[in-house]
Amino acid sequence: MTRAERDGGRIHPGRPPDGALTWLRGRDPGLAALRRALRAAILAPSVLAVTYFGLGRPDIAVFAAFGSLVLTLFVDFGGPMRERIAGQAALILATTVITCLGTLAGQTLWLTGAATFVIAFCVLFSGIVSSALAGATTALLFAYILPVTLGGPLGAIPEHVIGWVLGGAASMIAVTLMWPVPASDPLRAAGARACALLAGRLRAEVDCAPDPTAHDQALETAVRQAEEGVADLRKTFYGTPYRPTGLSLSSRAVVRLVDQVIWLGSVLHQDPPRSRDPLSQLMVCETKMATVDLLEHSAALLQADVSVPHGLGPRVDRLEEARAGLEKSMIGLLPRRSAVPAARADRGGVPAAAPADALIGSLGPSFRAQSMSFVVTAIAGNVQLAVTARQRSRRDRLLGRRPPGADSALSSAQERFAAHLSRNSVWLHNSLRGAAALSLAVVIAHLTGLQHAFWVASGTLAVLRSNAVSTGQTVRRALLGTVLGFVVGAPLILALGAHPVVLWLLLPLAIVLVGMEAAVTSFTAGQAGFTVVLLVLFSIIDPEGWQLGLVRIEDVALGCAVSLVVGLLLWPLGAAAALGRVLCDALGDGARYLRGAVVTGLALCDRAGAAGPASGGDDRRRALASARRLDDAFREYLAERGTKHLALAGVTALVDAVAILRLTADAVTDLWSRAGHAPGNGRAEAGREILDSCADVVSWFESAGRALAGDGAAPGRPPSRPAVDAALHESVGRDLSAGTEQTTATAVRMVWTADHLDTMRRLQAEIDGHVRAAAASVRRQRARRRKLRARVTWPRPPAARAGARPGSPPRG
Repeated sequence: MTRAERDGGRIHPGRPPDGALTWLRGRDPGLAALRRALRAAILAPSVLAVTYFGLGRPDIAVFAAFGSLVLTLFVDFGGPMRERIAGQAALILATTVITCLGTLAGQTLWLTGAATFVIAFCVLFSGIVSSALAGATTALLFAYILPVTLGGPLGAIPEHVIGWVLGGAASMIAVTLMWPVPASDPLRAAGARACALLAGRLRAEVDCAPDPTAHDQALETAVRQAEEGVADLRKTFYGTPYRPTGLSLSSRAVVRLVDQVIWLGSVLHQDPPRSRDPLSQLMVCETKMATVDLLEHSAALLQADVSVPHGLGPRVDRLEEARAGLEKSMIGLLPRRSAVPAARADRGGVPAAAPADALIGSLGPSFRAQSMSFVVTAIAGNVQLAVTARQRSRRDRLLGRRPPGADSALSSAQERFAAHLSRNSVWLHNSLRGAAALSLAVVIAHLTGLQHAFWVASGTLAVLRSNAVSTGQTVRRALLGTVLGFVVGAPLILALGAHPVVLWLLLPLAIVLVGMEAAVTSFTAGQAGFTVVLLVLFSIIDPEGWQLGLVRIEDVALGCAVSLVVGLLLWPLGAAAALGRVLCDALGDGARYLRGAVVTGLALCDRAGAAGPASGGDDRRRALASARRLDDAFREYLAERGTKHLALAGVTALVDAVAILRLTADAVTDLWSRAGHAPGNGRAEAGREILDSCADVVSWFESAGRALAGDGAAPGRPPSRPAVDAALHESVGRDLSAGTEQTTATAVRMVWTADHLDTMRRLQAEIDGHVRAAAASVRRQRARRRKLRARVTWPRPPAARAGARPGSPPRG
């Protein structure tokens, strides 16, 4: 096979040998960083040459060069070409408007500080709306920082706009014509693969049902592959610095699949109980096969959506048919009154199994099948929504026509903003810190009158991290890189200052080094390359010699100091401490949502019981908001440099537990949503048993959350309780004796609700060790901080050291 065939026929410029290319692909998957670096290395010098020599306007040349560099090097939209062009065009328009605002704000000092804080906060905080907007944050901030720090009268706005628009036009050429990235969606592909492997695991389980010992090897292989598929999906989902979602219907639906697939893997992980009733076993097998069919259709449709842009209507119809078949099978899981055997005596006069015993004995396998059916139905619904939303015509997109049951982009954005308006939101903290740091840097740069104040603000933006320790580490790397860049660049400027052609040839090489920093080189090397780029660029536009390097070091040092001070003042604890607090909120909100779902369902059993809360929707919204904040805190924790005091496997298990807890509450809500009111038949005692069990479950999760936040001790190992208590067993028997279909269905739902609570107890047992370890780590960190504060306290007066109160006369 030739090299072109291995790469799909694509030709890459300046291709290195196969060994170097393999190493580069390992560090830069898809060669994304290399593409951006080569684009910027070609376009930025070209735009600079056209504007500097062709127009003879250095002011326009500066904005054109930086516009092409920023919009090409720091932004890379994904998805189909149509979406990439739309995103790049919107970014060019937004950065042009921000460039005008930056020029206006740079007129007076007080306006500069206030406007910088407001605009920087809006840009940083708006990144919660979509991953595309979050990825464009650096470009948006640079578009503001450049004019507000370079200054200029109001009459300079046209020149600034012309230069930036020229740079934006060059970036559009790069996106569309210069080695465009093939359309790919890793999250969709990973989701489709996980669904297909889970379907294979469930099919192997059904095949092994008649004789579990006959196909042990096949089942073990299917189980291992399914677990790997779910793990790969989780890794793909959390492998990006931002939540991979946008405001489009399709992207929101795909993201919702992740938690559902993880929960399905958790349900399948439980050992399947066997039923002693042949009819019940048959119904469970039929439901499993219908679940397999729907899951396979969902995986095939999602995989086809990755590569086939249109014509998926027939596949969607087949998915609908499989979904209807599963819903029909799910109805059969609710045993009818006529199918429950009556109590009878055997030949010896000893009573046989009572109807309640027969029914409850058949509900263990059917409960697991019902849970699988519920989550697979939800997965299929999201897959169908993701595909149909993407298959809409351009006219429907422009008119805002949505598939049935889909929420609007505006409502989704409002929910995300509301979710992060919380004191424990990592995104809110980072937005406030970034805005304060940039505002302070710009004001200080204007007050000190430093040359090239732009680099003070850019240095602040480059080194600001999630906590003071990481910020300090990045400060050292930034200063070291700047010094190295000066050591390398200053002699080059001195030696080549009289040869501008050589400087023009050196500029693309330095840009490539900067572009490859994130994937191949280190942060220090990237800072060094950036220093060389600035030395060369300003030596071309406005020759100042090697003194420019000294100014660069001075500016970056001041920007790093501002970043460090703001990090110490506003959020010294970092992402690890915030993760514990957000986990506390997420576990507590999810547990309260589960309690509300159980109370609401039991209220339908008996009118004599307490009425369910009217705020069930509010509980779910709070649980979803906490889950969104947890997602961002977890990503921040993964991206944070330095030693991780919490084990990654334990934190991942806790994050998964939050999703499983919330989806279990969804399952309980769905279980009772189609239930009618059954006449009261003395279910109060059984209801109290379930509510007591629910209270124990909720209390454990709340205690675990407080322990993770450092506000208490970890809860003990959760007690194991039988799936069906005596009172519930008696209530089921009483409902069966009533002889109505409605009471039988109510009895089944009560048993399944108790089973959901037992599932939560098993989840608690699984994460108990992780909670204890994390809580112990939090206590150790708090103790270290207390010792550190004790060491840096001011010396006490001699009277206080002797044990006397200040101002009291000396003893003796």
